[in-house]
Amino acid sequence: MAGPTRASGHPDYSSSSSSGFIQEVWSGKMIEKLYQRTVFAEISNTDYEGEIKNQGDTVQIRTTPSITINDYEIGGGLNYEKPTSDKVELQIDRAKYFAFEVNDVDAYQADIQLMDNWSDDAGQQMKIAIDKVILGESYADAAAENAGATAGAESGGYNMGEAGAPVAVNKTNILDVIVDCGSVLDEQNVPDENRYIVLPAWANGMLKKSDLRDASAMGDDTSVYRNGKVGMLDRFMVYVSNNASKVVDGTTGRQATNIIFGHKKALTFASQMTKMENLANPSDFGELVRGLNVFGFDVIDPDAFGHLYAEKA
Repeated sequence: MAGPTRASGHPDYSSSSSSGFIQEVWSGKMIEKLYQRTVFAEISNTDYEGEIKNQGDTVQIRTTPSITINDYEIGGGLNYEKPTSDKVELQIDRAKYFAFEVNDVDAYQADIQLMDNWSDDAGQQMKIAIDKVILGESYADAAAENAGATAGAESGGYNMGEAGAPVAVNKTNILDVIVDCGSVLDEQNVPDENRYIVLPAWANGMLKKSDLRDASAMGDDTSVYRNGKVGMLDRFMVYVSNNASKVVDGTTGRQATNIIFGHKKALTFASQMTKMENLANPSDFGELVRGLNVFGFDVIDPDAFGHLYAEKA
């Protein structure tokens, strides 16, 4: 009996075809897929996630006021101030979705858990999409003193690069560049712990070729799977990611990368998978699978967040 025909654009997962005397057999396993590393969960905090239900929700974040210190004179009395706690609003104003269909004939004849496997892939692709948004936009929110050719809140003596003049990074100077990033944070009184820097693959390669000699010494056997963690260097946890913002500099005509560094408290992130549904396909046999993820992010402490504009030398 002839099997069902297949509409244009729908791949054939069935095992009904054969070639010569060798019958087609479907494996119960699938080739492992290689995913881009994502780092947003490692470099941001989710302290203010709260109860997020829908796109458009707002998370209210209170800030600690700065208390004034005054000179004391005997008999001079005391002046009492009324500190106010300003608030930062984290808008949950982003949303991404996935949607795919699984045909009953495909699922049966392929003899593998297609929906589970494809749902896992959708989850990984969702992380990558969110990572690209965060790394591609957040660098612009760094404090002015933590970016540009005269970075440094106290000295103004560190070149973090600027449009038309990216920092040229090679294996000889990359360690100095990373140390300068640390010094920029030092001048903002940023704590030593929980610092990070996210390097593109080319900069990570430079690091391995540098005077660090054995870059594998930075490795961490307990690194989280797919988080791009490389190791510790000058108080920075170093991550590598291909999701950083890359641009062609308008002056040099060469590709430059927007590299972010900072303290984990600086960048906050909130996310919620608000919808995850399996539906009967109304126009065919099988099921429809779809998911909606709402999220928001914000640099709530720009002083603890830096931007390095660099190119491969």
